[in-house]
Amino acid sequence: MIYEKFFKRAIDLVLSSLMLIVLFPIFFLLIISLSIHHRGNPFFAQPRLGRYNEQFKILKFKTMKELYGKNGQPLCDSLRITPFGKLVRNTSLDEIPQLINVIIGNMSLVGPRPLLVEYLELYAPEQLRRHEVLPGVTGWAQVNGRNAISWENKFQLDIWYVDHCTAWLDVRILIKTFFNVLMGKGVSQLGHVSMRKFNGKYPA
Repeated sequence: MIYEKFFKRAIDLVLSSLMLIVLFPIFFLLIISLSIHHRGNPFFAQPRLGRYNEQFKILKFKTMKELYGKNGQPLCDSLRITPFGKLVRNTSLDEIPQLINVIIGNMSLVGPRPLLVEYLELYAPEQLRRHEVLPGVTGWAQVNGRNAISWENKFQLDIWYVDHCTAWLDVRILIKTFFNVLMGKGVSQLGHVSMRKFNGKYPA
């Protein structure tokens, strides 16, 4: 596809750079506020799966405390997220550092959301097709339910995007993302801070 192969990367670079410049006052304020709030590093970096199943570290603002149980495992999200962190997450401000991922080149502004590395061995062959394109800060599944939809529906929407990626579709997704963020739509799944983990089975 000509757009995806030749023009999408250039558009990503220009738009993400402009967005980072425009959002810099908020970006800087959050760095200071979260550094104080968490008494340290305001960023959260986690390995995720990118294009062609390659691993990279996604950047986000930290919204949870580092709390662990007796077994050494992190406590559940609902116990670790802070009121301020919940505000940052609900307004999607925690996603701003991913513009750096876009500039680096391991993410696009639009594409299937990058998921946990541990999910790789759980995917069905068709589901792996979501990794044929760069993962995105937002995507077709994000503007059609985000974390409020089922895993099955999410994967179907991701694969549909892979097969229908165009400049016009990306513009539509970016516009819908803007309004969804303003309305706080689909931030979490019922009973979860974001979305329950994928276990390779449906429903999940």
